Amino acid sequence: MEPFNLSSPDEFVLLGFPKVGHVRGWLFVLLLLAYLFTICGNMLIFLVIRLDTALHTPMYHFISILSFLELWYTATTIPKMLANLLSDKKTISFSGCLLQTYFFHSLGASECYLLTAMAYDRYLAICRPLHYPAIMTSALCTRMAAGCWTCGFLCPISEVILVSQLPFCGYNEIQHIFCDFPPLLSLACKDTSTNVLVDFAINAFIILITFLFIMVSYGRIIGAVLKVKTAEGRKKAFSTCASHLTVVLIFFGSIIFMYVRLRKSYSLTLDRTLAVVYSVLTPLVNPIIYSLRNKELIKAIRRTVFRKGERASPTHH
Repeated sequence: MEPFNLSSPDEFVLLGFPKVGHVRGWLFVLLLLAYLFTICGNMLIFLVIRLDTALHTPMYHFISILSFLELWYTATTIPKMLANLLSDKKTISFSGCLLQTYFFHSLGASECYLLTAMAYDRYLAICRPLHYPAIMTSALCTRMAAGCWTCGFLCPISEVILVSQLPFCGYNEIQHIFCDFPPLLSLACKDTSTNVLVDFAINAFIILITFLFIMVSYGRIIGAVLKVKTAEGRKKAFSTCASHLTVVLIFFGSIIFMYVRLRKSYSLTLDRTLAVVYSVLTPLVNPIIYSLRNKELIKAIRRTVFRKGERASPTHH
């Protein structure tokens, strides 16, 4: 048995957004504004839900965890993208590349599980309303959230170990906007069919199983809602699910095309476009979707902001 050739480059070159030329500055400003909005929006939702006792329900508990997760999810990739847009030396160390890949996939898998838990919560609330308070307790919410994070961080370990053992033959330019398994496999100078198969199996299990579970939950939810006699009742039931379903379709729609496939790569342009959707766009629109479509959350934001303002202002007697 031949020993593994562990020779690997000290660093990779992240090509990022090639051929942007003179619009690089505008792209940097656009990406920076998107990142700042993502941070502020998700932080606001997380803090408001935690501070306002009226929102201490299972649904908002999961929304706050999703917002917290998005803060870390974007932090793994966007700061490096911004730095590379300003720098001519677009490099990342080999270990840094593996760490970025690991945390990006760990947090992405955690989001898949969390969106599934949120779908289950909505299913119980709408299809089994009488049993909902007894089933969806705060203890169960905590265990489900912990399970989502734990499973998410365990999933990519085998993929990262396999990639770390691949030999690379000197060509170290990654044709992507951040480190990821498909572009890394394309640089290896040995057969990577085992890696591709393992990646496909793990991604298919995580993404397709969770997506299927979510769709089954919503199939039952829609069936239950259609049985509601009043139009107002149907509208109220659908409104509690519309935001979550929108996020699910945007997020899963892009990652299914990107990761559930048995080839290393399709079009580089398509890969970069999909990467922007699930790494930048989805975390960006989450605060917009959840705040604009949720009257309770808007009221809670106003209560929190005005309460802070009242405390800050002097009292006149």
